Amino acid sequence: MNVKIENFLQRFIQCLRGDRGQVLPWVAFMMMTILGMGGFAADTGRAYFYYRQLQASTDAAALAAAEALPSTSASTAASSYGAVSGGANAIPGLTVTMPTGYPLLECLTTLKNAGMACSAPANANAVQVKQTATLPMYFISMLGIKTVTMSAVSTASMRGSAATPYNVAIIVDTTQSMNDTDSDSQCSTTRISCALSGVKTLLSNLDPCSASLSSCGTVTQTAGSSTVIGSGTVSNSVDRVALFVFPNPTMNTAIYDYDCSSTNPTNIAYTFPSTTGTTYAPSGSGVATYEVIGFSSDYRTSDTSTSLSSTSYLSKAVGGATGCASPMTAVGGEGTYYAGVIYAAQAALVAAQKANSGSQNVMIIISDGDASASSSQLNTSASGYSATSGTYPSQTDQCGQAVVAAKAATTAGTHVYTVAYGAEASGCSTDTSGTYKGITPCQTMQDMASAPQYFFSDYTATGGTSSCISASQPTTNLNQIFVQIAGDLTVSRLIPNGTT
Repeated sequence: MNVKIENFLQRFIQCLRGDRGQVLPWVAFMMMTILGMGGFAADTGRAYFYYRQLQASTDAAALAAAEALPSTSASTAASSYGAVSGGANAIPGLTVTMPTGYPLLECLTTLKNAGMACSAPANANAVQVKQTATLPMYFISMLGIKTVTMSAVSTASMRGSAATPYNVAIIVDTTQSMNDTDSDSQCSTTRISCALSGVKTLLSNLDPCSASLSSCGTVTQTAGSSTVIGSGTVSNSVDRVALFVFPNPTMNTAIYDYDCSSTNPTNIAYTFPSTTGTTYAPSGSGVATYEVIGFSSDYRTSDTSTSLSSTSYLSKAVGGATGCASPMTAVGGEGTYYAGVIYAAQAALVAAQKANSGSQNVMIIISDGDASASSSQLNTSASGYSATSGTYPSQTDQCGQAVVAAKAATTAGTHVYTVAYGAEASGCSTDTSGTYKGITPCQTMQDMASAPQYFFSDYTATGGTSSCISASQPTTNLNQIFVQIAGDLTVSRLIPNGTT
């Protein structure tokens, strides 16, 4: 048995020795195959790596461009944040180009229906970016594939993605002129009712809490009194809103703006809050307050709710609460003076932001833009007051003082939106000297806005002038204006390519 095995092994070895020349080609072929597969894997892996970088940079370029809308600088932003030479997301070792026709500024109907108007000067609400690059191949070039051309496309809308939580201070003009009837086709009732309808629209589009929650949680209300401003919060708040009015009512009567009674607040001469205040908390019966409702998040019971809360003080004030027949009114009696309420709102915003780390401050002012309060309508006994200095607080240059106050808020990081509601062609009669000499009510509202796209104008309202047009925001419908403002309180987002 052992002899047979030994003989068999000997014959097998001899056979191998005799055929070894035939094995070499197979070994060489297998080695080439293995090396080819390895080279193919290396080249395709390298190509995928660069493609993912190309797509990421294209996404970044589209988002940056959409964030810049409606300015025509959107095209520049796309190049600045893309992967083309000199771009912030340039890819080492890869030459990237943007084909002719890109970035493509688009006016998409889907977005227009969501409240994103195609505003001048870009006349677009979305941007599509395309980038291409040619990558040289190494191993698979032996198969004739010398290069691989890659393309990445990304589309972004100008807004739609929730950003940080917002602290929103809404300033509503409640002077006597707001009782006039706005007889245009868009809102045929009193101007104060039309303005409050716009605020209701805003509250319907903000986020009281996260969209993922079925309920915003437990509501905590602070009842208004002669020493406390009423407010309401939820346990999972996101966007918080406070309501300011001018002229300023007394603390003990401010509650009449939101208690659903037919009693009106008592307004007194305009007061002058600090220009550098970090909180706004007036107290005491008979003391003036511009803030009638503190920062609240109980205006809706959930983010998906389509109606305002019936128990929220804020909802009651603007006429959005079921069963509340008497929302806030325009009592008037003290003329128009802006600067004080702007400084008050900014001080309150500073405190709100400190209490809510990571939040963004927003101020929204709706009025006709004319400021010309008489000396009897200003607290002339206040410290620092001068009738003629033109520097806050003063009876002179009142529109100019309002612009300075709003610009200070902008400098502090607050986004100031203004809505010129029937702004007249002439006014601001106290602005007879200084930087803002001859300023008009419309120009006052425009200059108070933090940026051109933050200025809106309903010039079709009774008493308005067709010359008061917002080049960046052409809509004149108050409700639509507030829909757009709510939309602005989001940031650009990626959307599917091919969206119409």
